[in-house]
Amino acid sequence: MEIKQILGQAAPAATTETALYVVPDSKGAVISSIVVCNRSTSATFRVSVSVYSGATANKDYLYYDLTIGANDTFIATIGITLSNADVINVYASSANLSFNVFGAEFDQANVNLL
Repeated sequence: MEIKQILGQAAPAATTETALYVVPDSKGAVISSIVVCNRSTSATFRVSVSVYSGATANKDYLYYDLTIGANDTFIATIGITLSNADVINVYASSANLSFNVFGAEFDQANVNLL
């Protein structure tokens, strides 16, 4: 059974890659949206997805140094499916950004592959 929920929240230190969400063991997840809120002056951010807790590589970026205006909110409505131990990482040029990820987790054992 899928339960839609907040999967992760972070307000990372400036210029520090931070794990926003790690898919738990034996689970998968469908990510419906990622929300970035800027609580101060203009800044940039990055969002990446690393397979099975691997180090972030150039191929992993969904957003790279995207500018977000002062006191603005960026909402990415996406539909990506992740497997156990996959990680969504975030990075901000300022300590004034908040990140939230929403979606649903499911048991991988109960997934029927087509």
